[in-house]
Amino acid sequence: MTCRINRILESPRGNALLVGVGGSGKQSLTRLAAFISSLELFQITLRKGYGIPDLKADLANLYLKAGVKNIGIVFLMTDAQVADEQFLVLVNDFLASGEIPDLFPDDEVENIINSVRNEVKGRGLVDSRETCWKFFIERVRRQLKVVLCFSPVGSKLRVRSRRFPAIVSCTAIDWFQEWPQEALESVSLRFLQETETVEDSVKDSISKFMAYVHTSVNEISRLYLSNERRYNYTTPKSFLEQIKLYQNLLLKKGKDLKAKMERLENGLEKLKSTSAQVDELKARLAAQEVELKQKNEDADKLIRVVGVETEKVSREKAIADEEEQKVALITQEVEQKQKDCEEDLAKAEPALEAAQAALNTLNKKNLTELRSFGSPPSAVSNVTAAVMVLMAPGGKIPKDRSWKAAKAAMARVDGFLDSLIKFDKENIHENCLKALQPYLQDPKFKPEFVTTKSLAAAGLCSWVVNMVRFHAVFCEVQPKRQALSRANTELAAAQDKLASIKAKIARLNENLRKLTAKFEKATSDKLKCQQEAEATACTIALANRLVGGLASENVRWAEAVKNFKQQQSTLCGDVLLITAFISYLGYFTKKYRQELLDGIWKPYLHQLKVPIPVTPSLDPLTMLTDDADVAAWQNEGLPADRMSTENATILTNCERWPLMVDPQLQGIKWIKTKYGEDLRVIRIGQKGYLDTMERALAAGELVLIENLEESMDPVLGPLLGRETIKKGRYIKIGDKECDFNPAFRLILHTKLANPHFQPELQAQCTLINFTVTRDGLEDQLLAAVVNMERPDLEELKSNLTKQQNGFKITLKTLEDNLLSRLSSASGNFLGDTALVENLEITKQTAAEIEEKVQESKVTETKINEAREHYRPAAARASLLYFIMSDLHAIHPMYQFSLKAFSVVFHKAIERAPPDESLPQRLLNLIDSITFSVFQYTTRGLFECDKLTYTAQVTFQILLMSKEINIVELDFLLRYPAQTRVTSPVEFLSNHSWGGIKALSSMEEFRNLDRDIEGSAKRWKKFVESECPEKEKFPQEWKNKSALQRLCILRAVRPDRMSYAVRDFVEEKLGSKYVAGRSLDFATTFEESGPATPVFFILSPGVDPLKDVEKQGKKLGYTFNNRNFHNVSLGQGQEVVAEQALDLAAKEGHWVILQNIHLVAKWLSSLEKKLEQHSEGSHQDFRVFISAEPAPSPESHIIPQGILENSIKITSEAPTGMHANLHKALDNFNQDTLEMCTRENEFKSILFALCYFHAAVAERRKFGPQGWNRSYPFNTGDLTISVNVLYNYLEASTKVPYDDLRYLFGEIMYGGHITDDWDRRLCKTYLEEFIKPEMLEGEFLLAPGFPLPGNLDYNGYHQYIDDALPPESPYLYGLHPNAEIGFLTQTSEKLFRTMLEMQPRDTSVGEGGVGTRDETVKALLEEMLEKLMDEFNITELMAKVEERTPYAVVAFQECERMNILTSEIKRSLKELDLGLKGELTMTSDMENLQNALFLDTVPESWIKRAYPSTASLGTWFADLLTRIKELEAWTGDFSLPSTVWLAGFFNPQSFLTAIMQSTARKNKWPLDKMTLQCDVTKKNREDFASPPREGAYVHGLFMEGARWDAQAGIIAEARLKELTPAMPVIFIKAIPADKQDIRSTYRCPVYKTRQRGPTYVWTFNLKTRENPSKWVLAGVALLLQI
Repeated sequence: MTCRINRILESPRGNALLVGVGGSGKQSLTRLAAFISSLELFQITLRKGYGIPDLKADLANLYLKAGVKNIGIVFLMTDAQVADEQFLVLVNDFLASGEIPDLFPDDEVENIINSVRNEVKGRGLVDSRETCWKFFIERVRRQLKVVLCFSPVGSKLRVRSRRFPAIVSCTAIDWFQEWPQEALESVSLRFLQETETVEDSVKDSISKFMAYVHTSVNEISRLYLSNERRYNYTTPKSFLEQIKLYQNLLLKKGKDLKAKMERLENGLEKLKSTSAQVDELKARLAAQEVELKQKNEDADKLIRVVGVETEKVSREKAIADEEEQKVALITQEVEQKQKDCEEDLAKAEPALEAAQAALNTLNKKNLTELRSFGSPPSAVSNVTAAVMVLMAPGGKIPKDRSWKAAKAAMARVDGFLDSLIKFDKENIHENCLKALQPYLQDPKFKPEFVTTKSLAAAGLCSWVVNMVRFHAVFCEVQPKRQALSRANTELAAAQDKLASIKAKIARLNENLRKLTAKFEKATSDKLKCQQEAEATACTIALANRLVGGLASENVRWAEAVKNFKQQQSTLCGDVLLITAFISYLGYFTKKYRQELLDGIWKPYLHQLKVPIPVTPSLDPLTMLTDDADVAAWQNEGLPADRMSTENATILTNCERWPLMVDPQLQGIKWIKTKYGEDLRVIRIGQKGYLDTMERALAAGELVLIENLEESMDPVLGPLLGRETIKKGRYIKIGDKECDFNPAFRLILHTKLANPHFQPELQAQCTLINFTVTRDGLEDQLLAAVVNMERPDLEELKSNLTKQQNGFKITLKTLEDNLLSRLSSASGNFLGDTALVENLEITKQTAAEIEEKVQESKVTETKINEAREHYRPAAARASLLYFIMSDLHAIHPMYQFSLKAFSVVFHKAIERAPPDESLPQRLLNLIDSITFSVFQYTTRGLFECDKLTYTAQVTFQILLMSKEINIVELDFLLRYPAQTRVTSPVEFLSNHSWGGIKALSSMEEFRNLDRDIEGSAKRWKKFVESECPEKEKFPQEWKNKSALQRLCILRAVRPDRMSYAVRDFVEEKLGSKYVAGRSLDFATTFEESGPATPVFFILSPGVDPLKDVEKQGKKLGYTFNNRNFHNVSLGQGQEVVAEQALDLAAKEGHWVILQNIHLVAKWLSSLEKKLEQHSEGSHQDFRVFISAEPAPSPESHIIPQGILENSIKITSEAPTGMHANLHKALDNFNQDTLEMCTRENEFKSILFALCYFHAAVAERRKFGPQGWNRSYPFNTGDLTISVNVLYNYLEASTKVPYDDLRYLFGEIMYGGHITDDWDRRLCKTYLEEFIKPEMLEGEFLLAPGFPLPGNLDYNGYHQYIDDALPPESPYLYGLHPNAEIGFLTQTSEKLFRTMLEMQPRDTSVGEGGVGTRDETVKALLEEMLEKLMDEFNITELMAKVEERTPYAVVAFQECERMNILTSEIKRSLKELDLGLKGELTMTSDMENLQNALFLDTVPESWIKRAYPSTASLGTWFADLLTRIKELEAWTGDFSLPSTVWLAGFFNPQSFLTAIMQSTARKNKWPLDKMTLQCDVTKKNREDFASPPREGAYVHGLFMEGARWDAQAGIIAEARLKELTPAMPVIFIKAIPADKQDIRSTYRCPVYKTRQRGPTYVWTFNLKTRENPSKWVLAGVALLLQI
């Protein structure tokens, strides 16, 4: 392969298209080939928002590299990188011409031209702009190689190759086929060579088995697709992943096994050494006891010495305490005296401060100023004299106290000031104080006074006064101070004495402490010795316990080691099987898993030449998990069935990212519980999801991507493929390199029920099918039933299960702990009491658990017995769920979630009538569950599918209870009639007889064919009865079972099968399953909620939202109250809808979203919005959604999430007269009936109107025979008509019948009608139903249904139930034949749909591919061969002498035929060349090929042909017949004896030609002419020549009646004769005024049974009956049937 790619790259302009499923190695081999050819490789890196401009920028860079720098580059592009199909426009342009428009701006183009100019000159070329550019482009085409890697899966490649032809025509195509067996074997062998743990001898066998697994899965996948319609792919990449997983698992399991063995061997070893150690321990114990005795004596001696010393210390301490008390008393006394002194001194303090303040006022300046006084005032001189007295040293008062003496004293101002400051105020002499008295008593000796004379003198005055004051106080304190001093001396002496006593005590204490320490040491030694002895004794006891206790473990572990050794020998085979199990089985259902594992792989293992050692009956789960894990999972909410356990095992063990297909969301629920807070849950496309992913990648977290669609965001490609870079440290997301932590794990999840993932995604992930299984669901539902019916039992059961699971986990943990302790215990582990105690706890717990397990087994058996009584109810519910979930196969709108089903199921149990007897209660439960689910489901089904569903439910219930035979059911559904048989009786067709023959070959129906032939008369009467399903079967066949009678009826009257099946359902399940009344909206509304929207599936002519508005009004939700939002979706309304939803969710409003099918792109946002609001919203919040169903499953766009969580309601017009009449009446009420004064007339006409409304609405089901075109008659027409009726009756005295009929028929209902024949029909109905006779006696609305008299509202409903005949075309004025056609089709569809819903089980058909082309080719050649040459118009014209109107018609027909046949030839030849490969297949050619294969007429032929409803084979034969007729006519241009009117493209032209030729002949004006038809009594063969005037025409058929040739009138049709042929009709032209139209029916002529637009002419046919009968019967003539 690499060489092939290499050769393509090496060739000039070598571009490649590599086609193969993803994972085939296309990219890897391209990389290798590019490396070999020394080419650079480039791939675009997709990131968010990468578009055309980015691709252009990337391509421009490549162009510059290749064209300017001349570097060889490979541009590799894969499917995933085509984010937008427009990318391929650029690639296509490059491949085709090398030129991509607007790739470079103009200035860039100039730069390129300049950079290559020199090279161009060098080549000797003219360096013009064109040449340079051409040179550049040529070089780019040579150097830039494009390699496209596309997958052939689906139609993408086919469409692309058609839209972008250069992808195919300008590349070399290289197909990557599936790897053959040999390739698979050699690759796996090559990898196994590196695996050392595997014996060389078995490597070959292992590689063979791996290859076999891969190919067998491919085969089973094909079977899976055909039976289950599920796509499962394997690719070479999945095969390589299998090998890688095998190697990793082998290594891991090998290590695990080794570790387990080592632990057990270690444990056993420890147990052996234990008993040996016991004797040694006993000897040690004896020595320890002697030592202990000695230590005891030493301690006793010491205790006595310590006693004596303690006594001494206590005596001394008593003396010290006494002294201490004395000292305390003295201290108290001293403190009191000190306090007194201080208080007295404090009194002297102000005087001192005042003196100081006085001094502060003195300074050198003001003293000098004082000295300068010559003769100061007496006040000043007194002050200085007083100072001198006070300061007299030693009390010697100076005699001279004059101013002069004072001046002298102050001579040295500083010294004087200083002496004042330092004055000894405490020792003033007695004499000084005496001498001062006179001065102090002088009233002028006051500082205030002195200030006026001199500031300095005032200061001195103040100082003197205060000094005297201070001294007076001080003298009082002095004796106290002396007393204090004495007391202090006494205190000091006492304290000294106390200190010396304390020192003595300290010495004694120290001595005592040393002795005590000695004593304590002796005691601790003694204790230690005692403990050691005890420990030894304890150890001996422990050792004995250990050896005794582990006796059973000893045996069990030894056994386990043996088993592990055995496992080691079969490890390579066991791991091989579990690898295959994990790699390939995840997406299969239970049946296929078992088939692959037990039926295919294991047998192959045993028949290999060199067998691979493998455990005989290996269950992969035992290798991958254990009971404890499974128990833990179940406690976390994983369903308990085997399938779920397998799924969880695969999920936890696979190496590729697991992708859960989980429509019922059981898997994701378990995952979210299991991982809880550690789980990062994101969705693709949600805001910031890539950032979350990056953070998780770096942190090594677990990420769950939920609700995946079928395609993935290409940005995540590298992450899904685990494509790490830089030695596995980084991974690329978009253009960003993100840290990659190896602990990172990713789980993907989709809730799509049957997704079709691309092979490349399946190769990157391990798909796991979490879809709930029938058994699994049955068990869950059983738990739910029992939980509601017997909560005590279920609680007991669930506690038991949890307890059992807990026991398993506990036991495993205990054993693990024990072993790890034993193995990690070092040398002397016998001292480890915890270990032995742990062992004993383990043993004890194990014993307790064993006991409890036995107990709980007994309890469980009892519980299970009690629970089993309820199993039939759970089994029924499970069955119903699966039938319900299969309905999406019928229509993609039918999506139901398990969550919604559970709600219905629970409500059904609550609703079931209680009963004392359990069997009766069970029947009530089953009935309630069945009917509730039936009601829930059917209200969301279209009318046409309700019977399919009901019948499917009935058959499946009967199959489950084994009441019917599967073979008979298979016959009924499949109808495998024998072919090429001829019916011996005229009342059965060959096809019917083929069915009878097939039935007769079955035991139960032996001789049925003989009986029918033998009693033909009785059988004819039975077969041709109107309702054979109600009749008794002839002979003993009436005693057959209901299903057997159905089988016979299926053969003889297929048209009655829908009625027969309905009766069958009624017989088996009850009449409520077939009643037609729908549920009223209020009941449905009660079931809705914030998380359960109501979804209306729209049908034409019905407006269901009126019910919502009505209900809203009742509950106060209206537009005016601003709590009712009605958004009709369309362009730009999405934002409005989102705002309404957000507001409503918060405030509890109602929101209607109409026509959501118009905004396909917004639906996923809506789904997320609804999900977001489903939790935590206001409880009154409601959403009502409406959408039209898609016309085909492919165009279905409504997301599954919206559909399955909603209550779906189909609002179709009801079917059947019974339901329609009820529904019409439902529009009124008792008040309506009473509102008119002319009650009798009003009620009669109202009821007739209801009947008319029901008839015109329901008549649509008869197809074109009912109405030419389908009209949306709706209830509005009826209600307005009733209003008009009321107004007219109130306004006039007589009933204005004509006016009313005109208003109803031409305006109210007629307003819808566009076809004149339909208008006639509508008028006729009204003429029959509303006329004066209706008030005169008995008046029939239909045979057997008279107009009721004057009743009340409920009375009318009751009258309908009682008097209306069973459903039949007679109720509409039609013949029973009218329904045979559509009933047969309905029955066929019913059985075909049911057959598709049956579980399939077929083997793969062979040779499916080649046959299609071969079939088409054979058909194509046959057609080309049979087609004649075209008519030569020129030659034909030359033959004609006179161009009569007939000749003109012939020419026109020939021209039209030429146009058609030339198109047929052209298209067939073109397709032939396409199939040979000489032309590229276009979509037109492909459409033609499909049409030929499917036997339908191709579109391009239909456009140029005449209307027809035939299949291709019939159509082509008819075409050849038409050509022959034309050839015969144009042979001599004489009119054929009878003309085949149906053979014309335009029959009108021939009929007009009859009039023209007569008009010319008789010279009559053409516009006054008309055609007269006379039906002859002869057939075509009876005419030899044409009439003289006019023409004989044949080939017409009548539908709705028959022509009675004898009487020459229209007559009632015969049963089962749907379109009897008409005799030859003679048509001639007559003047219009001579036409006799008495007793004639104006009968329209149509080309096909489609009627409507294929109208040709009106023929007047004779009738004895009233023509209105034939109008209502839809009688018409047809040219083709």
